[in-house]
Amino acid sequence: MARLDEVCKLPGHQGIVWNVGWNQEGTILVSCGEDKTVRLWARNINSENNLWVCHSILSDGHQRTIRSVSFSPCNKLIASASFDGTCCIWEKKTNTDGNQYECTATLEGHENEVKCVAWSTSGSFLATCSRDKSVWIWEVGEDGEFECAAVLSAHTQDVKKVCWHPHQDIVASASYDNTVKLFCEEDDDWVCFGTLKSHDSTVWSLAFDSSGKNMATCSDDRTIKIWKEYLPGNEFGIATSDNTPTWKCICTLSGVHPRAIYDISWCHQTGLIATASGDDAIRIFRIDPESDPNAPTLEQLATVTRAHEQDVNSVAWNPVIPGLLASCSDDMHLKLWQYKG
Repeated sequence: MARLDEVCKLPGHQGIVWNVGWNQEGTILVSCGEDKTVRLWARNINSENNLWVCHSILSDGHQRTIRSVSFSPCNKLIASASFDGTCCIWEKKTNTDGNQYECTATLEGHENEVKCVAWSTSGSFLATCSRDKSVWIWEVGEDGEFECAAVLSAHTQDVKKVCWHPHQDIVASASYDNTVKLFCEEDDDWVCFGTLKSHDSTVWSLAFDSSGKNMATCSDDRTIKIWKEYLPGNEFGIATSDNTPTWKCICTLSGVHPRAIYDISWCHQTGLIATASGDDAIRIFRIDPESDPNAPTLEQLATVTRAHEQDVNSVAWNPVIPGLLASCSDDMHLKLWQYKG
């Protein structure tokens, strides 16, 4: 029987912990929260049982809650997004033991709280989104400077999440307007080339699979949806327009989550999907390999009903260690979990 075993519980934040993520090697866990700090966690190799400990606290960058945090692909930079309307860039100091970062840039422009920040896989771009209904694309210069390349105002409400395609400079955004938008660069302009409509309420989060050809979304409507990309001229007869791909909802899972689903993470190694929910639970799913790829079935593999004492806000699969999952909650704690199938 598949299960999700708790590895450890990490206290330290003084308030709600909003977001967790990993560096590219999967050796450092990063978190942020209501206490206006970013915390870096790593295994203590000197301890007998390799406990995870907080080895660095980044403060003095933001004036209000930090809602989102993201490692750059090169691991030298961390971006943090805050309710103070700014995004801070933290750069690793080269003259120390490697655990220290300093705020070297503050990106300003959003009119309201910045809800999410994410680096493109190429490392060339940074995306931010806000309660001001916009998605901003920042270009990362060779000199380390950040320049606003586009302000995208396709959404009609608060934008909750941005997530980059794993292989292309394509960014997806999730919004309070119940939709997902897809953006790409065309002739030096960033354009919206797709709007995904199927959810009945706020889309809280989204995640691509390892191929980038499938996407999972989760919502306040308590459903998970799987979307599939169909290219022009596809063999299935799915219509496309303007020679651009079409994204179609091919699976909806309902009746499993009794409350809103706040985050979703799709493991690029194992294909496992994890959800974070307002019912304090973490659930693990996978697409049934025997099901029709154009109408797949989601299998529920494991559930931890009281994963945290309050809402689970974020989940993130380790990019290197199969089945290692991080989570965080309103209960001020992070946890690490190991999936065993």
